[in-house]
Amino acid sequence: MILHARANSVAGRPWLVWLHGFLGSGREWLPFAGEFTHWSQLWIDLPGHGGSAQILARDFADVSQRLRATLAHYGVKHYWLVGYSLGGRIAMYHACYGHADGLAGLVVEGGNPGLACKAGREQRMQSDMQWAQRLRAQPLPDVLDAWYRQPVFSDLTPLQRSELIALRGRNNPLSLAAMLEATSLARQPDLAPALRALTIPFTYLCGERDAKFRALAQARALPLRVIPAAGHNAHRENPGAFSNALREILAQADED
Repeated sequence: MILHARANSVAGRPWLVWLHGFLGSGREWLPFAGEFTHWSQLWIDLPGHGGSAQILARDFADVSQRLRATLAHYGVKHYWLVGYSLGGRIAMYHACYGHADGLAGLVVEGGNPGLACKAGREQRMQSDMQWAQRLRAQPLPDVLDAWYRQPVFSDLTPLQRSELIALRGRNNPLSLAAMLEATSLARQPDLAPALRALTIPFTYLCGERDAKFRALAQARALPLRVIPAAGHNAHRENPGAFSNALREILAQADED
């Protein structure tokens, strides 16, 4: 089954294929559509989210296969993947292990490349299963409030937190729980070695105030570019700087 998506095709350059984060949808990227009008664009709803809420994924390989099928359905043969958080992790997996014929480049914003140690994976599995259980058992607004109080979101103002809770409250919590279990970081391979071996252009974007993921990118030797005046959700907090960075990345690839 293909994933729900919105497409805008123009002749010429490769497609930009946008992958959102956990709790989001393809609509999250629509504000950037006007910044890249010379590019064909595909905005995908990942399993458990948006128009794909009823699609249940088994694991990363299953999501990657559905991504391939969706690209084929829309005639996408030459493309860049742009992914945030969970979408970034799926983009990295697809680039490394997804038989990604036609992939021209990879841009990841705040996505974890994977856990290198068994103890870390076990701890993350326990945490994600607890969140999945909360999604199934507790009112969604309560779970979202707790979610956005995690340290990675510590730079959010109370207003920003409340806006996100209202926006994400449109989701189906049972679908979210299933997707969280299927794509837990504990189930993701450590992609860092394969990422460093990629021969396509790859940039890792991170908000200036996102100390955790900046340190992670540096520790794993990922090609880091910092988005100023932003935290973990850099494209939402500083969309202008995000757009400028992406335009420069694409332009550099054209020159090369």
